[in-house]
Amino acid sequence: MTDNMFKYKDFYGSAEYSAADECFWGKIIGISDFVTFESDSVEGLKRSFEEAVEDYLLLCKEVGKDPKKSYKGSFSIRISPELHKEAAITAGKNGMSLNAFVEKAIYDEIYSRQVS
Repeated sequence: MTDNMFKYKDFYGSAEYSAADECFWGKIIGISDFVTFESDSVEGLKRSFEEAVEDYLLLCKEVGKDPKKSYKGSFSIRISPELHKEAAITAGKNGMSLNAFVEKAIYDEIYSRQVS
């Protein structure tokens, strides 16, 4: 987790600063809806995030909705044709499909950062 993220009850929230508005703001990550929160201090932003999560959980319970976003395990990405070509060649050289190569690259990037 980076320094500009909060965690509360298995939910993550971003933390940003708007110089134009002179306030901190963020959004809950990993949900199907768009829920933001803000404050004029970092400590206040943390409290605002936790309140936003609680409010979101309550709303989901009231409407019978799963608060967590479901992931299908597939997504589309856009990369340059050159990078696409090099990835396909490298995957082939390693006896892998392009999907397996990209999955391994993402896995390695995520889990190598958690160890550091």
